[in-house]
Amino acid sequence: MASSVSNPAKLPFPIDCAPIDGAPIDAAPPVESLPPFVATSLLDGAIEGLTFLERSLLFAELSRLSYFSRAEAGLVANAIGFPEIRFYDRDGAQAYIFSNDTDTVVTCRGTEPNEWNDVRADLDAAWDAGETVGRVHRGFKREVDDLWPRLEEALRSNDQTLWFAGHSLGGAMAAICGGRCKLSAIDSNPRAIYTYGSPRVGNKRYINHVKLEYYRWVNNNDIVPRVPPAWLGYAHGGREIYLNRKGQISDVEGVWKMRDRFWGFWRSLRRGRVDHFSDHLMTEYIGALQVLVDKESRGSRPRGLERFETTQPSPPSQFQVTLADEPAKKPASASAV
Repeated sequence: MASSVSNPAKLPFPIDCAPIDGAPIDAAPPVESLPPFVATSLLDGAIEGLTFLERSLLFAELSRLSYFSRAEAGLVANAIGFPEIRFYDRDGAQAYIFSNDTDTVVTCRGTEPNEWNDVRADLDAAWDAGETVGRVHRGFKREVDDLWPRLEEALRSNDQTLWFAGHSLGGAMAAICGGRCKLSAIDSNPRAIYTYGSPRVGNKRYINHVKLEYYRWVNNNDIVPRVPPAWLGYAHGGREIYLNRKGQISDVEGVWKMRDRFWGFWRSLRRGRVDHFSDHLMTEYIGALQVLVDKESRGSRPRGLERFETTQPSPPSQFQVTLADEPAKKPASASAV
């Protein structure tokens, strides 16, 4: 069973929180401190046993954890069911590896406005040669170039089911890392990639060269999945799962998607915000997924969901959701923009 964390002040702190290169870990927080946010995912078995929506919520919450410090991320990851956590940081490019007895999840950290390397990576939309064929976004590739040697070394001994996930720039990095992992000498191939608000990564030759199970969540007017523009030759990989203005999975295309986005934009203006940016927040993705998983647990499955399920979904018994309020203030290091 799984539920929201009911008593975060008494959660055990994971022991294995140091990165493989031996950098000092953050001090464990005092027992009375709260985690950076209250995760609703709680594993008591392999990720393969979850439904597609449950997996999507789990990877969304782990992707959000990538914005937090090792101590904060370790507190929540341990509560979810990942007692082992390793953190990698090279010239501003950062990633976590979360592990338990059955699964290993690599999450890449997205753009942090106070990190110049992240901003530079986003803005550097020039082409670079791909690892094999095609062309790839130079800024995203350089971020992965910084991290991949350490991640590759850490994953050589991995014998658990391997997953990649990320939000924003972290989603682009996760997609590139997943492809490199597939082509490398690492024994464990990526089981799947899940991204949230990911930009376009490369041209069609590049994104189609490596065949991977890849799911791309896009929230209504989120502006980031629309860049770099297609007229520059950039394309998306994977299968898009589009959340409409009501937070429901929708397969609308063309003029109908434009219409949905227009009404979503209009509604956001009436609330005093611009949803091209607010829809990109990781909290928006997680909130929508929490509602969908909660409905699924009550027997109401979204229409068309079977298109994204490669196997018959398990009954939602391992993983149930109780919607929980998050602390009103989050640490400065946890920016998810």
